[in-house]
Amino acid sequence: MLLFSTILDIKKAMGKDEFINSIIEWNKGSSDPDDIISGIEWIGDENTRFGKDSLWLEISYYKCRNIMAVRCEKTGSDGIVWDSDYIMNFDDMKLCIQLDRSYKEDTVFDDSDFSTPHYIAELIDKDYIENDEMLEVSDEPVLINESNIELITDLINGDIRYKLPVIYVSKTIFNTDPVDVNHLARCLKGIAHVLVQENRASNAKCRRMCYDNNEFNGAVGIYYPNPAILRKRYLYRTYNGSSGVLTGKIISTILRYSSSQNIEKLYTWYGVSNAMLSDTLNRQIEKRLAAEAARHSAEKARKSAEKARKSAEDEKEMVYESFDDELKKLKAQVDELSRHNDILRYENQGLREKVNSFSSVPVIYMGDEDELFSGEIKEIVISSLDEVLKKTEQKTRRWDVLNDIVINNEFKNTIEDKQKTVKRLFRGYECVSAMMRQELAAIGLELKEEGKHYKIVYYGDDRYWTTISKTPSDARSGRNIAHTIIKTML
Repeated sequence: MLLFSTILDIKKAMGKDEFINSIIEWNKGSSDPDDIISGIEWIGDENTRFGKDSLWLEISYYKCRNIMAVRCEKTGSDGIVWDSDYIMNFDDMKLCIQLDRSYKEDTVFDDSDFSTPHYIAELIDKDYIENDEMLEVSDEPVLINESNIELITDLINGDIRYKLPVIYVSKTIFNTDPVDVNHLARCLKGIAHVLVQENRASNAKCRRMCYDNNEFNGAVGIYYPNPAILRKRYLYRTYNGSSGVLTGKIISTILRYSSSQNIEKLYTWYGVSNAMLSDTLNRQIEKRLAAEAARHSAEKARKSAEKARKSAEDEKEMVYESFDDELKKLKAQVDELSRHNDILRYENQGLREKVNSFSSVPVIYMGDEDELFSGEIKEIVISSLDEVLKKTEQKTRRWDVLNDIVINNEFKNTIEDKQKTVKRLFRGYECVSAMMRQELAAIGLELKEEGKHYKIVYYGDDRYWTTISKTPSDARSGRNIAHTIIKTML
């Protein structure tokens, strides 16, 4: 399962020796001792391998295309295989970096903990990476103020495009960052630029220069290199843990984009390996054809040159024997590559089946509203359609369309369960017990004490709240409270 992929323009100062040595230095300097491959002493070999079965580093040089390919593979104690690939094309001076891990059905990957390999930071420190138009490829955020505001306004207006996605983080109304921008820049180094508004005082100028299309008040915008892909915007929400949630969404969005890009075969480990094998097989075939020609020539002159024929026969047998041994070896390698391709094909087939379970063209698109819990928006939409369906006359076009959408979109009816919980908890309401507070929190209803009242806020979103008395006035109070909560929040 490909986690991310990026292609960087590299300065000519990095030759083959610098490239290989930088990867070896990166491995030796790993913060995790279990990732360090001991005994690496590279003496210029173009095709070699270091390490053991569970942790190894292999170098391959595809001479006819001037491509150096390096793979570092680690098999964890849980059986999961991690592959880091570094494919350097010295003719085009482009470096492709990919991170892949073996796919498992029960795999849970936390995007908020993801960070691109530290090797990219070493390339940045050694100044090996070319600028991306007006921006340096960096592991630090770029501060946007009135002196360089064109960096973001030109991007918003479509006057410039970068090779990497650009993340623009605006200041909140409190003049603070909605996420840890330094952490974000470190995590996404090499696959995205992070631009940060230095002070919200630049809002007026920025809005004027880009016709009110900019992000502000803590909103985050993601701008893609391909103008056909619309920007992604995340609005700022204030609740406990909102910074971490927003960071995870941004990282996840960038990873999905980077892993979906079409990469040429010769910028992948298996593409280079297959090309080298194909060239080797072609050379062996040429050798065999030459041996056959020699044998035919020797056979034709057999009567007059027995000695020459015997010499040719001996040479042919030697070539055949050498060719058969190498052919077996190459066939085993091809079989291994084919097995790996089958695994990837089955993985893609499984993922494709999941994708194909949805319509090829969405009926509706997600807006800027965030989900307060997983599946909330889908549940609200489908349950609302279900209510309309019940009031729609059957055997009509409207009923058929609505019924088709409802039966093909299952949902857990979490909201209905929450409504039942609210009704049960506030039936005969007299006071808020510790158990009641715990059950309310479990369904997203946070209680805050405010004098003689409690303030109930839904998932920390201050748009959805109500107050309840600590001492209800009559027996109907609980029923009224439940009605208000269900109406405004559920």
